[in-house]
Amino acid sequence: MIRCALMTRPLPALERFLYSHHLFGGARQALGVLLPPLVLGGLFGYYTPGLTAAVGAACVAILDQPGGPRRYGIQGMAAAVLLGSITVATMGLAASHYLLLWLVVPLLCFLFSMFTVFGKQGGLLGFACMLIMTLTMRSEPQISELWLHTAYSLGGGLFYFLYSALVHRLSWHREEQQALSAALFATADYMRTRAALYDTELDLDTHYRKMVRAQLAMTDAQQEARDTVLRELPTGTSRSDRTRAASLNLFIDMVALLDTLVASHTDYVTLRENFGEADALLFPRDALRKLAANVDRIALNVARNRRQRTPHSLKPELRALEFELRELREQGFAKEAPEVYALLLQVLRRLRRANELTLRMAANTRRGGTAELVDERLNKALDRFLSRRKWRLGMLTSNLRMDSSHFRYAVRVMVAAAAGMTLSAVLGQAIPRYVMPGWVVHDYWVLLTILVIMKPGFALTRQRNGWRLAGTLIGCAVALLIFNRFTSPYALLGLLLLTGVLWYALLQVHFMLAAAANTIFVLLAFHFLGPQDTFVIGERVVDTLLASGIALLCSRYVLPWWESNYMGSLAAALQRANLRFLRSGLRYAELSRRAHAASQSEAADAQRLAEYRNEQREADVQWRVDRKNMHIAFSNYAGAFYRMMAEPARRQHHVDTLNALMSQHHTLASHISACVPLLAEMDEVPADTQRVLDGIETTLAGAGDTTPQAPLSASTAEFALLAYPLRQMQIAAAQIAENTRLLEAPPEAGDSADGADDPEYFMAGQAPFNGEIPDDPPSMHPPRRRSPLRRKS
Repeated sequence: MIRCALMTRPLPALERFLYSHHLFGGARQALGVLLPPLVLGGLFGYYTPGLTAAVGAACVAILDQPGGPRRYGIQGMAAAVLLGSITVATMGLAASHYLLLWLVVPLLCFLFSMFTVFGKQGGLLGFACMLIMTLTMRSEPQISELWLHTAYSLGGGLFYFLYSALVHRLSWHREEQQALSAALFATADYMRTRAALYDTELDLDTHYRKMVRAQLAMTDAQQEARDTVLRELPTGTSRSDRTRAASLNLFIDMVALLDTLVASHTDYVTLRENFGEADALLFPRDALRKLAANVDRIALNVARNRRQRTPHSLKPELRALEFELRELREQGFAKEAPEVYALLLQVLRRLRRANELTLRMAANTRRGGTAELVDERLNKALDRFLSRRKWRLGMLTSNLRMDSSHFRYAVRVMVAAAAGMTLSAVLGQAIPRYVMPGWVVHDYWVLLTILVIMKPGFALTRQRNGWRLAGTLIGCAVALLIFNRFTSPYALLGLLLLTGVLWYALLQVHFMLAAAANTIFVLLAFHFLGPQDTFVIGERVVDTLLASGIALLCSRYVLPWWESNYMGSLAAALQRANLRFLRSGLRYAELSRRAHAASQSEAADAQRLAEYRNEQREADVQWRVDRKNMHIAFSNYAGAFYRMMAEPARRQHHVDTLNALMSQHHTLASHISACVPLLAEMDEVPADTQRVLDGIETTLAGAGDTTPQAPLSASTAEFALLAYPLRQMQIAAAQIAENTRLLEAPPEAGDSADGADDPEYFMAGQAPFNGEIPDDPPSMHPPRRRSPLRRKS
């Protein structure tokens, strides 16, 4: 047992990070930003032009993110080059008078903060422009040199644009491998947390919440992999096309593995009540742990571009579970409790299917693996699975209203920027005169820290505030050690490059460590510019403390926007996503039955049969797209709910109702995934089954009542595999309708006016869910249902 646990433990986080796209992307970004000053300054002695070009390159590098169709990245970087140059020129003109600068900077902060209405890409573009605005404040170019300064910045931006295009062209396969590896690691983590639910010695509620948290992280990672792998599809039989096909096959199998695991919402309460004292639940637990270890190993070898070793065998666990089921059948348990028996049988079937997919994924990592698509139905429809980004001026103007979260966030940033500049000016005069001569308060550093910390939600701002403070203190302490230990300029230059890479690489992984690396990087840069400056470390700490206080106060008291304001819109979006998922699934099942009936008919027309097949394939693709959108909508809702739980208690509304909705939607979606394939295999849907499905659809659409529907009759109950998920869907839909009515109608925010049906819309300007759950969250597990069925000893 100990040996098995050691074999199936998760890979160390450091090993994952070393082969991740975060480190590769950080190295790419840092090299692109530092090349201009190293070449212009180190080789030709043009230090000032080199630093100015580095600032322009840094602005564009922020938009150079992994994932998504390449045209979106090109458009974002081109916009950063253009808007960044305009910002530099504007700041140079405004720097001639401090009052004019005091007016221009808050206005630019407001404008660029409004870019969050365009989603994540828009938020990055806005931050990039505010970054170059802040760094231009530090350089303070003279009017006579403004156009030359702007040209250097533009040149740095254009250099990074061309550099990024070249690197992406040369390393596209490496990017696909790393995105797939990250998604596979997240999938393995999800499988590992799901395995814990079969362990009767562990608390069910605690590990159920961990499973949801792992599902959110997996959804984000798989969407990034989807956007990376599907942006260029194989079109021929060349070597690059075969490589793309291998990556595509691996991705399709990974998604199929996820669908296999969540194809039914396993009732762990019932399983524990009936088999808690037996060994039947130990075998699924051990099998899932082995599967997670296999997927971990596949992910690592994909990132390292190595062959997959022979994975852990699941034969002992599968055979043991088969033996348990045979014993139960011989004892008459299958007739006494057919639904519970079918529940355990489903577990066995899902484990078999997951094992087959894992073995095929391992085979696809080997050289000489098949280059043919494992699912030809998706060959010409995969572009519909990509993220869509909308850039319309109307989205910006329609949110210029007090009930828009984006507008309120932009106002907060504007007020914080004005307060930071004002306090910096006041303290910059008072401290050197009355406290410590020679001390400098850097207004640009205060402003930059405010812009980095402030996020649309209070919980995220408070969290980043603490991380930024801790990272700054750690960075200052490490910088002191570096200055005392190292005197060689070459060693310091090497550390400068290393911290630059770590800054970019850790930004999306661990914000506190990224802040520490950023602090060390800046202090080393200032050491090269002015080695005699002894106050720089203490000044950074004071500047950060001042900026953190301003950011936290403005987020708390200046037009605050709480996550509870979002929850009503997110709940409605999730309900619509589940309804579309159900309808498209029923459409696919209907067309599958029609196509099967036509193929069995002797008088079937070949042309009509081909039309049925095409309609069936189209419906299948649409169902998969809606399933992807449902997962994103659930991730948005759950992430916002946990962020709300991190906000002040008096700002948390309808906690129990919102928590119940999260559990019920999770249950509903899982059982939809289980029912649709069973319905597609039927020759004809029984009348009782169709009545229940119609009732569920009507309830989710808001046109039905929440009173319990008539129970399934014996004709439907004969299908034990279908009866259980149908009954759970019936219960979940009624509870969703009832809990939705308990929620107060949210205000008509500007956000819901444009894009509310887009599952990716509500993530605009929000950081991804970081996995933190409050100390005392409500129970995530569905309400406990006492089963009348008990296993006889």
